[in-house]
Amino acid sequence: SVSANLAASAATEADATAALTRALSKLSSLQANFTQTTQTTAPKAAPRAGQQLRASHLNQNFSGVMQVKRPGNFRWETTSPMKQLIVTNGKTVWIYDPDLEQATRQKMDEQVGNTPALLLSGQTDSIMKSFKVTQPNRTQPNFVLYPRNKDGVFESMSIRFAGDVPSQMVLKDSLGQQTTVTFSNAKLNATLNTDLFAFVPPK
Repeated sequence: SVSANLAASAATEADATAALTRALSKLSSLQANFTQTTQTTAPKAAPRAGQQLRASHLNQNFSGVMQVKRPGNFRWETTSPMKQLIVTNGKTVWIYDPDLEQATRQKMDEQVGNTPALLLSGQTDSIMKSFKVTQPNRTQPNFVLYPRNKDGVFESMSIRFAGDVPSQMVLKDSLGQQTTVTFSNAKLNATLNTDLFAFVPPK
């Protein structure tokens, strides 16, 4: 039957996990430009407390630069249409809004299920603890992750690779919002200075 053929083409969870682990292990560091847009299928949904997305983010295109140095170092700098910096050295996450002159510090483990950063910068074993990994088609480097903890903001997060670098991530949340992040100009294993991942709050 057709459905049996379709089912056979998906990887098992163990194989999907192994394939994603292999793909991530090639990334000791990564720098890329990103564009990010969020769309909603439930326009009346009110953002939940602690949710990263503001209503004003819907249908806007954000762009900036991402840098990752595994394990644990991550920098996500939005440059347009507003400025925001999210940076972590693996222990503390800083979220800095220069326009608001506001800097927020959080522990990395509080953010663990809330950011695509974890996936690209994180320890593979902690990712596997946090997510169930699926690979809908075993011949395609496209993975869909489902949080094991159902209380998180995200219902699913997918990551697609082109060659050895991530090309796109799609995050779906429990309010019917979908955030698509597309990467370009990716530089694999570029030398990244550790200072990039240290944040000193301005006075």
